[in-house]
Amino acid sequence: MLLLLGSSCQRKLNQHNGRYYSARDMARLKHGQRTARPSAPRTKTRTTTTAAGGSVTTTKTVVKRPFRTGNATGTLASVIDNARGYQGTPYLFGGTTRLGLDCSALLQLSFAEAGVTIPRSSNEQAVWGQPVKPTELKPGDFLFFGASPGSQVITHVGMVTVVDGEGVEFIHASTSLGVIENSFEADYYLSRFIRAVRPRL
Repeated sequence: MLLLLGSSCQRKLNQHNGRYYSARDMARLKHGQRTARPSAPRTKTRTTTTAAGGSVTTTKTVVKRPFRTGNATGTLASVIDNARGYQGTPYLFGGTTRLGLDCSALLQLSFAEAGVTIPRSSNEQAVWGQPVKPTELKPGDFLFFGASPGSQVITHVGMVTVVDGEGVEFIHASTSLGVIENSFEADYYLSRFIRAVRPRL
């Protein structure tokens, strides 16, 4: 058992050009690469063997959406940058560390790193600021969701990162994918949306 743990610790996940970086620095490096490099289509080829012994090759072209930086300034820009530093962190109910965190902890930690104290739970965060119409969203606004379409019981929170001509993006701790940015306009989120709040700063 100790050997297994020791060998897994030898994996250097945050290596870049032979140097070790923290998770936040790696996120910043990736962010810089995404903004500096235009996204080019990538081709994926897959070959499968049929029951008759032949093979079938399928080719798929994948076009990655360009990274959208948003237009937040000041403290909110720092908060959004802090939240993006957690991307990839797994979801853990009640978790408050990089080993795992939940949706409200993501916001609390991101604000705390920018020197701002906010409430811990999503229900407390939902009243920590002024209500905002979905048509008037700005980066830094909180979005609150229910567990099912039409529900008015808050079970999830995210923070707007980008508002532009392409739409609204928000970052949150997804139960299935961990900390990730998604489009607010996706049917799944719109159908579960309850309210938006502009936090007090």
